[in-house]
Amino acid sequence: MTRIDTSKRTIKQLNQGLIQKEYSAVELLNAYLSVIESKEKEINAFVNLTKEIAMDAAKQMDQKIARGEEIDPIAGIPLALKDNFNLIGTKTTASSKILDNYISPYNATVTERLLEAGGVIVGKANMDAFAHGSSTETSDYGVTKNPYDTDRIPGGSSGGSAAAVAADMVPYAIGSETAGSVRGPAAWCGLYGFAPTYGRFSRYGVVAMGSSLDRPGVLANSLEDIALVSNVLSGVDPKDATSIPEGKVEYFKTLKDDVKGLRIGIPRQFLDDRIDAYSRQLVAEKLIEYEKLGAKLIEIDLLDPKYSMAVYTLICRSEVSSNLARIDGIRYGHISSQKAETILDQIRFNRGEGFGNEAKQRSMTGAYALSAGYYDAYYKKAQKVRTLIINDFQRAFKEVDIIAGPTMPGPAPKIGVTKNNPLFGEMADLLTEPSALSGLPCISIPIGNNPEGLPIGMQLFGPQFKEQLILNTAFTFEKRIGS
Repeated sequence: MTRIDTSKRTIKQLNQGLIQKEYSAVELLNAYLSVIESKEKEINAFVNLTKEIAMDAAKQMDQKIARGEEIDPIAGIPLALKDNFNLIGTKTTASSKILDNYISPYNATVTERLLEAGGVIVGKANMDAFAHGSSTETSDYGVTKNPYDTDRIPGGSSGGSAAAVAADMVPYAIGSETAGSVRGPAAWCGLYGFAPTYGRFSRYGVVAMGSSLDRPGVLANSLEDIALVSNVLSGVDPKDATSIPEGKVEYFKTLKDDVKGLRIGIPRQFLDDRIDAYSRQLVAEKLIEYEKLGAKLIEIDLLDPKYSMAVYTLICRSEVSSNLARIDGIRYGHISSQKAETILDQIRFNRGEGFGNEAKQRSMTGAYALSAGYYDAYYKKAQKVRTLIINDFQRAFKEVDIIAGPTMPGPAPKIGVTKNNPLFGEMADLLTEPSALSGLPCISIPIGNNPEGLPIGMQLFGPQFKEQLILNTAFTFEKRIGS
């Protein structure tokens, strides 16, 4: 059997190997399955594997290549799918055992588009249960470990997706972001992590957390890979009422390495003493490299991200409360085997036993914020401040083209950091929440490691619908600056 190098390989590299028949798609799949077998017990990146589905897809690609048919650049390339995306005929649990018996009857639009392009889905990646968290420690299937240091978390909620790529189990993975759940894990696992404008990638078939915030995203080893996958995922979806009514976009073909005259805004509030000193220093050094290439660095003021943290906490928890109402053990979730006199008794038992502590806390907080007498004081006021945050960014983008800063306040912390800390997620996502609340396109770039060998990420984000600008700016980093 051909020996295939899976270490930090990119989609583009692997695609060339398939086209040139250095190996088959089946051989490539087996190579990655071998890595999964050797590392999964330690990393715990997956909730379950989908080997049969993957093998069928790989065989189909080999047949197409043998017939001389043109294939998509992602065809035949293995990937991991976060376990909140429906994949027909497989479990979709969102890493909560209350959904342990739920079998997807349909595909999410993201899943469908990946399969149509020839993607080889090897498994469903672990995550914080219902995406509630930034660590994967709330998963009912155990915490995922950071491949750079298995005593540390990989971030969340897309922690399994990030760890699978960082551990070379797959070359890319699909995640989802509500506050920073693609960018955070990407930063802590040394990857590129991209989330487009809200509505650019369809949410249809994704287990909802915060419906006005959720958006699918991509984690990969290279910026070019991000662009190739984004080509496939973009485009209007009539099944998603929030989908942007525009056709598919060819991000890869229009990648441009040129930052001359680009105005990069650097918020003072993103580089104060709340941020790890080494992270601040490394981000500053990389931004100077942009300046050397012709970009203009402009210091700006934004609303303090602490306001975004408060707004996000209220809005997200309110939407969580609404979305989790459907998980009642009757339509979704386990039906209790305990004797219950009424359906209401059954629902109370199921939700009480089936939900983890994080889901209960968020649901109760959200229900309180939406209740009569408190709606105006909390939820409505939070939405008003959200508008102020959006307006603040619109003002800033009259002065600058994009905004840059650290992705996370510091490197990945040790496992156990979330214990007795119900607001860990909001605090960890301090720097990503403002852009998430505003639905802005954003990316985290791996810019190097700290003295302990832990990855540091820098985020770039810009005005709505400016995905290409964000990808182009990151492309220049990949080509001419590097980590």
